[in-house]
Amino acid sequence: MKPCARRGTAPAMASSRLPIDRSFFSSLAAAAAKETTSRFRGAHAVENKEDGGFDPVTDADRGAEQAIRALIAKTYPDHRILGEEDGESGGPSPYRWVIDPVDGTRAFICGVPVWTTLVGLEEDGLPLAGLIDQPVLGERWIGIGGDATQFTDKTGTKRVHTSGCEAIADAKMMVTDIRPDAYFTEPQAAAVGKVANAARVLRQGLDSYGFGLVASGQMDLVVEASLSWYDIAAVIPVVEGAGGVAIDWKGEPLRADHFRGDVIIAATEGLGAAATEMLKAAL
Repeated sequence: MKPCARRGTAPAMASSRLPIDRSFFSSLAAAAAKETTSRFRGAHAVENKEDGGFDPVTDADRGAEQAIRALIAKTYPDHRILGEEDGESGGPSPYRWVIDPVDGTRAFICGVPVWTTLVGLEEDGLPLAGLIDQPVLGERWIGIGGDATQFTDKTGTKRVHTSGCEAIADAKMMVTDIRPDAYFTEPQAAAVGKVANAARVLRQGLDSYGFGLVASGQMDLVVEASLSWYDIAAVIPVVEGAGGVAIDWKGEPLRADHFRGDVIIAATEGLGAAATEMLKAAL
């Protein structure tokens, strides 16, 4: 199998239209990290939000969201905010922030540092900018429409781009949990299994950290279902700013007003199209 060739970035829109810059996203990440890193692998209460299942929430989730909300409200008081823990609030602005303070709470409570803080900014449901932050590893992706996605780690900040992988046979694929009835229905799990069997490598359990790895060219393909909008809104500008695609299982762009929960994050349009072709039997 030939290795995937890296591709350039394909920014979609000018960042001059946005009311924010990268430094504000970094401030949001730092505010959330104070709440999450101090509790990670420590004592924290875990509650289950789902009757008949397991959807955990911790004081880290709640504390991080409150910290992010407070900073946004202070800086942009007319903006709306949608968060996983505290719902929607805010003023009349067409801009809305979408927050998942700890995406991957299961990983968080297991002490595995692949959970991330996700913060997205959209205008009338169109994702414009996003943050993926893993504070324990010191890794952060910021994508702002019109600019190449930037990745920061302990060595500094650089532009990143996807791998350029076009074929599933060459792809490194990630799924959070491929078991039926975990996130997928039986037909969905069967279809995803076919994609996984065709892929070069399959990894499970990376949560939204896997999305960042696609943007950096380390992973090539992520397939998910049963997601909420706050699970993916921040990811879209990060991946697209690195030259990748973010689509649903029908191949349509991901937008708040018609989001069904099924997601494909791919290094290239060709790889995304190949995945949709294999997944269409489950629609």
